[in-house]
Parts: sequence; C-alpha cells; structure tokens
Amino acid sequence: MIYTMVLAAVIIVPIELGGYGEIFRRAGEALAAKTPPGALILPQSSFLPYASLALGSAFAAFMYPHTVTSILASSSGRVIKRNAALLPAYTFLLGLIALLGLMTLAAGITPGTPNMAVPDLLLRVFPSWFVGFCFAAIAIGALVPAAIMSIAAANLFTRNVYRQWLNPDCTPQQESRVAKITSLIVKVGALAFILFLPLQYAIDLQLLGGVWILQTFPAIVFGLFTRRLHPLALLLGLVLGVASGTAMVFGAGLKSVVTVTMFGVALSAYAAIWAFLLNLAVALILTPICDALGMRRGADRTVEDDYHGQEEVTS
Repeated sequence: MIYTMVLAAVIIVPIELGGYGEIFRRAGEALAAKTPPGALILPQSSFLPYASLALGSAFAAFMYPHTVTSILASSSGRVIKRNAALLPAYTFLLGLIALLGLMTLAAGITPGTPNMAVPDLLLRVFPSWFVGFCFAAIAIGALVPAAIMSIAAANLFTRNVYRQWLNPDCTPQQESRVAKITSLIVKVGALAFILFLPLQYAIDLQLLGGVWILQTFPAIVFGLFTRRLHPLALLLGLVLGVASGTAMVFGAGLKSVVTVTMFGVALSAYAAIWAFLLNLAVALILTPICDALGMRRGADRTVEDDYHGQEEVTS
C-alpha cells in the first residue's frame, strides 16, 4: 500500500505541477524565502554533519532492541541475508517519500503542522477515494514498527526484570502472558504520550535515543566478536559515552550536531559520533590498564548448543 501511494505520488504530482524541473525550481524558491533561508543543495559546511549523522544513524539502527527482535524472529540465516540485500529498495522508497516534501513546497501548500505536509499534498492532488487509501497506508505503515518496538520492550521487561527479579520460577506461559500485557501497556503509554504531551518531547527523546543507543555499539559488537577489549573498560566507555553525548546534546540546545574544536580546527558532526569516539578511546586505553591490574575478564558461558543453525548461516 505504501509503495502504491508513493509511486502514484511521484508520477501524478509532477504531471500536475509541470514536471520535476518545475518542482525543484519552485521548492528552491520557497526554501530560499524561509527564515533562516534554506536550499536544495547542502552547503559545504554541512557535508560533515550530514555524513556523520547518516553514519551514526546507520550504526545505531541495528543496536535498537526492536531491530534485534526482528532479526532473531527470522526463520533462517538465509532470510536475513535476503532481507539485507533488499534493504536498499526500502531506502530508495524513503528517498521518494522525501520528494513529497519538496512537492508540497512547490505546490504552495502551507501545512498547519509539519506532520500534515504530505496529507495536505494528497488532499490537493488525488480524489477522495484514493486519499482514503493513502491515509490507511500511512496508518498501517506507522503501526507495524510501533508493534515491533512494543514487542521488543515487552521482551526486555519480561526477560530482564520479571523473570530475573520478580518471578524467577515463572512458566513460559506466564512469561508470554506478562509480555503481552506489557506490550499493550507500552502501546497505550506511547499513544498517551503523543496525545497529551508536547510533540517536541517525542522529537527530543528520539534524538537522545539515537545518541544513547549508539554508545552500546562497542560493548555489543566488540564484546561479542572479540575478547581483546576488557569488559570493564567497555562498560566504563559506555557510561562515559552516554554521559558525554547527553551533555553535548543539551549543551547545544537539544540539537543533533555539535561543534568540537581540536588542534585549532572547529569540526561540526553528529553528537553521537563524538561520544562514540570518546567511548571507544576509553575502552582501548583502559583495557591494558585493567589487564595490568589483574582485573578478571569473566568466563565465556556460551556453549555449542547456543548456536542453532550456525552451519546454515556460515554457508
């Protein structure tokens, strides 16, 4: 449904507005007239901030619990490989959706809120029956990731809080029931958050969430795939990364891009990347110190049976 909506929009709307050349011309004029003025092409000063934001967001995307839940729910390693190969098609779709914002500018539409930019464009161009189809696609498109996120949150609670501390002897049926109830509570809570609290709060938490989750990358990825970094060093790097990233975001007025001066050169980049570099540096520096002090690394408790289907994944 989403592909149908987007493909219809990127074909029919340009016909209505005089082609893509005219869309880009009008959108460029509309952006230049804003305060502060915008542009279709990034200025050179924004190259590093944009690239670092794209890189940090890509790394962070696979650290989110709901992403891991989706991967672990796959039927086989072959499915994961196939979906990863098809992921660029989804990214291309996001690029087409971004064009709808430029079309809204070119059409001279002034939405009441940023969230109404695409709906207002659809209402202007398409007949009512197809607008209803498009709105349904948008609603379903929002519900699918929300469902996965709530399931991941419920799994985290049941495995790490309920089963670990509240009811260690719970049966699988009890665990499943608690997870379903928790998932419902998360959905209702998220809906209430959006309806009754300022929208800016959600945007700020999304920004902070990206900064925080990226700091788990060294501990999760390096901690799982190599034993070279000391667990305590990784933990301290994680804590310092979260603290420094949070401080940078708030210091910049809840903005994602932070300017850091090094050796007399001012560089602007995604706050999560700066915090990540500090996080990794702490882990690398403290590892030999922890080893020299004789701090135990702990034992690897995984066994061969933990790796079901390993032959299929490696093949």
